[in-house]
Amino acid sequence: MLMSPETARFVAEHRLENVRDLALKAKRTDGLDLPFALDQIAGWQTARGKLPQWAACEGIVYPPHLSMEQCSSEFTARYKAEVARRIAGESRAADSRGDAGETQTADGSVCAGTMIDLTGGFGVDFSYIARGFARAIYVERQDHLCALAEHNMRALGLRNVTVVNGDAEAVLGDAGTSVSLIFVDPARRDEHGGRTVAIEDCTPDVLALRDRLLAAAPHIMIKLSPMLDWRKAVADFRGAVSEVHIVSTGNECKELLLVLDRTTNTNIHVYCVNDTDRLDYDYGVVSNGATSRIRGTAREREEDFSTSLRSARNDSYGASSASSDRVLGLTPLPEQITYLYEPNASIMKAGCFALVENRYGLAQIGPNSHLFVSGADQPIEDFPGRVFAVETVTTMGKKELKSALAGVAKANIAVRNFPLTVAQLRKKLRLNDGGDTYLFATTLAGAKHVILRCHKA
Repeated sequence: MLMSPETARFVAEHRLENVRDLALKAKRTDGLDLPFALDQIAGWQTARGKLPQWAACEGIVYPPHLSMEQCSSEFTARYKAEVARRIAGESRAADSRGDAGETQTADGSVCAGTMIDLTGGFGVDFSYIARGFARAIYVERQDHLCALAEHNMRALGLRNVTVVNGDAEAVLGDAGTSVSLIFVDPARRDEHGGRTVAIEDCTPDVLALRDRLLAAAPHIMIKLSPMLDWRKAVADFRGAVSEVHIVSTGNECKELLLVLDRTTNTNIHVYCVNDTDRLDYDYGVVSNGATSRIRGTAREREEDFSTSLRSARNDSYGASSASSDRVLGLTPLPEQITYLYEPNASIMKAGCFALVENRYGLAQIGPNSHLFVSGADQPIEDFPGRVFAVETVTTMGKKELKSALAGVAKANIAVRNFPLTVAQLRKKLRLNDGGDTYLFATTLAGAKHVILRCHKA
C-alpha cells in the first residue's frame, strides 16, 4: 500500500483541487501513478466531510470512488460502536464467568471480548466498533480490501485487529465460542452491480444464516437498507430481534440496524436517532415460532389509530369525541393553532405518530398528514424534528388564499396527504422557491384541504 514519493507529493500538493480538472491537465511524470493519486485525492475530499477523523490521519489509503460513497459516515459508525459496547457490556455483566482475556471499565465505556465483522469492506464501521473490544476480527472476501484494511488499521493505531481474507460463512463455522458480537453489513448489490433491498437478495443472506449466527455469538448486529419495512424485517427473523435502530443524520435516514439475541423476544425496543435527537419506545411482538407479527397498543398501532382518528374528529378544528380521546390518547385540535411540528426522518420511518402525539401533548392535524400542531404560547424545545410558528391557516378558496399569501413572492412548500404535488401547488400559487416563508399543504379529517403559512420558530 506504499505510494511512491512522486505520487505522495502530487497528492499533497493537489489535495484541494478539482479531480476532473487534474485528470485532464496533470502532467504524467516518472514515478507518478496518476489514477491512484486521483483516487486518493477524491477519497480524502469525501472523507473530509464524511469521515473527518480518517481524513485527519495522514496514513490512510482510500479505495475507488464507489466504495467511498457506500461506506458509513463517522456519525453512523460511532453510533454503531456505542450500541455494540452497550449490548456486549450488558451481556458481559450478566455472565460472571466471561472469557479469560476480557476486561471492562467501571463505567462500561469499553467492554472487551471478541467481535467479528463478517463483511469488512472498506472497514469504517469495523474501525470504530473494534475499539471497544480486546480482539477484533475483520473478514473480507476481496484480497485488495484486506490489504487496505491491514494498512489503514495500523495507520489508525488499532493493534487488536486480525484481518482474514475469506468467506463469511466459512469463518462463521470456525468462530468458536468466545465471540461476544458479530457485525454484518450484507452487500446490497447483485452480481451485475444492480442495487438490491430485500434481505434475502443481499450477500450474505442473513435470514438463512440466522441460527448459525446466533450459535456463534450471543449478539448479532445487522446493518440493512433504510428502505426496508422494519416491521417486516423484525417478523422475518422470527422473534430473534431485540432492538431496532433507525439512524438518520442531517434528517436523512441512512441505516436500519437490527440487534438479534438468543432469546425469544416478545417486546423489542425501537430507537429513532437523528444526530442528537433520540426517541425510543417499546413495541410488542407476537411469535408463533414460524413467523412473527407486530402487536401495538391502542396508542401505538398506527393502522388502527388512523382509522379511529378519521371517525373521532370532525371536519374542522372542533374537539373530537371525549370517549375516543380516552381510548386512543388523542389530543383534540386547538381552536387556534400556534405551532406546527414536523417529525424527523427516523420518526417518520418508525411510524410512531400516536406515541409522539401522546408523549409531547400534541395533536395530529389530520389522518396520514404526520404533522403535529399545538395552541401553546411557547414551542416545545426538545421536539425531535422541525418546529414552525404558524402565521395563518387557509382553505384553498381563491379569496382566502389571496389574503393569506399577501406579500409572499417565494416560499418553501411541502405537501402531506394532499392532492397536488409541490410543483403543481407552486405553479397554482405562482410562487418562487426559497425565502423565510414555509407553506404546509395537507388534509384535515373530513377531506378538508388547508395550507398553513409558517416561519421557523
